[in-house]
Amino acid sequence: MNVLIVEDEELSAERLQKLIVGIDAGIRVLAIIPSVLETIAYLENDAKTKPDLIFLDIHLEDDNGFRIIESLNLLIPVIFTTAFEEYLLKAFKANSIDYLLKPVNPLELQAALVKFKKLSAIPPSGQAFLPAEVVVNEPYKDRFLCTAGPRIFTFKTSEIAYFTIEERATFLRLFDGRHFAVEYSLEKLSQILDPSLFFRINRTLLISIEAIRDIHTISAGRLKLELNPASSQEVHVSPDRITGFKNWLGR
Repeated sequence: MNVLIVEDEELSAERLQKLIVGIDAGIRVLAIIPSVLETIAYLENDAKTKPDLIFLDIHLEDDNGFRIIESLNLLIPVIFTTAFEEYLLKAFKANSIDYLLKPVNPLELQAALVKFKKLSAIPPSGQAFLPAEVVVNEPYKDRFLCTAGPRIFTFKTSEIAYFTIEERATFLRLFDGRHFAVEYSLEKLSQILDPSLFFRINRTLLISIEAIRDIHTISAGRLKLELNPASSQEVHVSPDRITGFKNWLGR
């Protein structure tokens, strides 16, 4: 496997290279490049061997690392390595494999490489092993009927920011701030909603990916979210759901 390291701090680049090769001696580091422009030139013209994976710092000597992805419409998988947590959401929306905070933890790096190898092993169509008789799945629910007094309302799932449990009842919260009771448990909602759009982050919240305003890494790698509209309670991703949550963001 061939990788490219894009990093403008020499010591960080050398340490990362040693960690990568220490985890898997079969990995070949093609080059270490310190800038956006040099990386673009390398990928467009210079590289005789294209990398299978790029380790990308965000703050580089001449620009922001996201410019590489945007300029090239980059399809090569990326693992971000940075000292700044505020780009986490943007990184996963850029379809990255993982987001590692400096100083890079060897165990987290190993987990990111394992994740990359698993994803690389999936056939492009994702359907290489379909049985002879394909069962057609029922479509995901795309509309909800709600009542408030004598009035009846209907809402598209695209209007819903999140579902929450309050006093043993389930409510949906719209992006415009209104909320209505629904006759579904969060467990049932997880089954009938499109899993690419909604994810259950903890025992009481099932959120739309469009409702995430910001993500913060707090103590011991825990994640705190800011939602739109804002929740009355602090929003945390349950520790046992963090890996699944990151995979969902990067899907």
